[in-house]
Amino acid sequence: MPLDNAGPFLTDPNGHEHRLTSQTATIGRAVECDIVIASKSVSREHTRIRKDGRRWFADDLGSTNGTYLNGERVIGSLALMDGDSLKVGDVAFIFHDPDTTTRENPIPDLEVDTSAGVVRVNRKAVSLSPKEYQLMAYLYERRGQVCSKDDIGHAVWPEYEAGGIFDYQIENLVRRLRTRIELDPATPQLLFTVRGLGYKLMTA
Repeated sequence: MPLDNAGPFLTDPNGHEHRLTSQTATIGRAVECDIVIASKSVSREHTRIRKDGRRWFADDLGSTNGTYLNGERVIGSLALMDGDSLKVGDVAFIFHDPDTTTRENPIPDLEVDTSAGVVRVNRKAVSLSPKEYQLMAYLYERRGQVCSKDDIGHAVWPEYEAGGIFDYQIENLVRRLRTRIELDPATPQLLFTVRGLGYKLMTA
């Protein structure tokens, strides 16, 4: 039976719907969990579903058999989208978020999981060099803010203070990062140049 109130929920293999009515929900074998699964493949506290801003994420809670999102093991956090398959132990749920069908956002979906050292664009991991990742992590931590070339130089190059790093090296690093994260590097939607000031990372 469909839910009366719009909002995110999980459906289990039996078709039962589990509404996500608070900011977090824990899935596991323990009776204290919000969604209880009586299966030996499921840890006592296996997976957490949590809301951060407008988005929902799945966190594995150090389970024995792992949490899988669309077949990919969850290390750290992974963002959930409408229709995703979330496997907890041997039980597969489907995540439903009716709100997502009304959102049209042309900006690429950027995720930076600093705990796992993973960057995803539109939910696909992108391969970055160590310096590209350092720049990405620095800008992501300060997303929405303008970061000067001087700031970036100090953050990415330990030898920057000695004067061995030039503007063109910073510009080239930004250009290389754009080729990794932008759908069209010539018309960036994430990493912008703020003329005379530096660079700014914007996310949805």
